[in-house]
Amino acid sequence: MATSQPTLQADALDEVHVFWLAGMSCDGCSVSAVGATAPSVESLLTGNMPGLPKVVLHHPVLSVTVGDEFMEPFHLAAKGELEKPFVVVFEGSVPDESLNDENGGYWSALGSRLVDGEPQPFPTAEWLRIMAPHAAAVIAIGTCATWGGVPAAAGNVTGSMGLMDFLDESYRSGLGLPVVNIPGCAPQGDNFTETVAAVLMFLQGIGPLPEFDSLGRPAWLFTDTVHQQCTRGGFYEEGIFAEHYGDRQCLVEIGCWGPVVQCNINKRGAINHVGGCMNVGSPCIGCTMPGFPDNFAPFYTMPPGTIVSSTTSKTTGFFIRNLRRFSMMYGNRTPLWKERNHVPSGWGHVAEPSTLQKVGHYFYSKIQFMGSVVPGTRPESKEAVAKNMESINREVVEQD
Repeated sequence: MATSQPTLQADALDEVHVFWLAGMSCDGCSVSAVGATAPSVESLLTGNMPGLPKVVLHHPVLSVTVGDEFMEPFHLAAKGELEKPFVVVFEGSVPDESLNDENGGYWSALGSRLVDGEPQPFPTAEWLRIMAPHAAAVIAIGTCATWGGVPAAAGNVTGSMGLMDFLDESYRSGLGLPVVNIPGCAPQGDNFTETVAAVLMFLQGIGPLPEFDSLGRPAWLFTDTVHQQCTRGGFYEEGIFAEHYGDRQCLVEIGCWGPVVQCNINKRGAINHVGGCMNVGSPCIGCTMPGFPDNFAPFYTMPPGTIVSSTTSKTTGFFIRNLRRFSMMYGNRTPLWKERNHVPSGWGHVAEPSTLQKVGHYFYSKIQFMGSVVPGTRPESKEAVAKNMESINREVVEQD
């Protein structure tokens, strides 16, 4: 069940600040985001999208300011004194910094603060805790931030978790929004910028907040499965499966979890509609899902459910595949070629239909044009058709 959507009535905004925090992260989400094209990060930062405010990005790598000048807006936002609406974007999982209380260390930090009169690293988990209540929205980018990801896998020593776990289900932003989740390892960049643009339209009062699913994912991006949008899906339907990496058929028998994973990577591509895991031959390992990585291990081995589904597909697919090849044979013939019973191709010999195939095609055509006019013939009136049927029935009775 999707979360109910709040509404906003506000004056037009001239700018919105975005504070980028990183926890247990490899920075892959940042790399992915800056590669987005629809819309691009540049169009958001310059305010070139009609009706949307300019985005002021505070990113520890991309910002041109450093030191105290860079950190000052963070302190203002944390105290609710920024005087501009802002969004918190968190990349990477949130570590449990309490595990370091005894040794005085930290897992992930940004800037410094005074502890007992001494400057100490300021944990990003603490930044998130004090900034989230004042934020117009909190967005978790990437699977580590959304669900915990690899840093939160079984056996980890950091106590890492996703933002939903850290902020709790009762959390609401300054505008009443729960955490917005955009999973992926790394996420598709356009999924992030498109969602940011949608949230900005909502903040600007020129559009509703789009629908999010019960886990806070943009519903229009993460409802369908990988398999439903896969360019190899037709092979699965016909029961044809890859046996080796590099084969062009369906990949489920060599470890693809696509039938149960909610992700649009096949449709959208990795960057600028190019690439994408299955599009380039890699099985899906479920990186957008809350259960990743543990629930999808071991990688690149056939999932247990595939034994049932692929066997069923192979059985039904044999008949479907041959029926389609039968229709394809006649679809590859012009009316003249059918009349002459010959395909005049100089590229290779084209086999002619067998007697059984011709009989099958005859009845297939009758069904195909039932209630329609066969190309090359003149339509008959309903009266003529009824008269012909009456004549045929009379002949049948007389023969009996």
